[in-house]
Amino acid sequence: MLVLSRYKDQSIYIGDDIVVTVVDVRGDRIRLGVEAPADVPVHRQEIYEEIQRSKREQEAEAEPVKSFEHRRCGASRANAELQMNPGSF
Repeated sequence: MLVLSRYKDQSIYIGDDIVVTVVDVRGDRIRLGVEAPADVPVHRQEIYEEIQRSKREQEAEAEPVKSFEHRRCGASRANAELQMNPGSF
């Protein structure tokens, strides 16, 4: 992890497109401003983790459907091969 020290109103650049600026410092809290292209998602850590958790849950819910479809398609292929080559099984 790269650790940088910055004062209020100072910035760091990430690549050519992202600028992070220290907007305010109050005790142990700082406010950061982030300038990034519209296609670059920027989230606080807790929001990002919630998004990732939600994606994992959606994938887990969809998995049984994919698994069922895979088994069903696999069985159909085997039946089709059996019908085409009845002596091969």
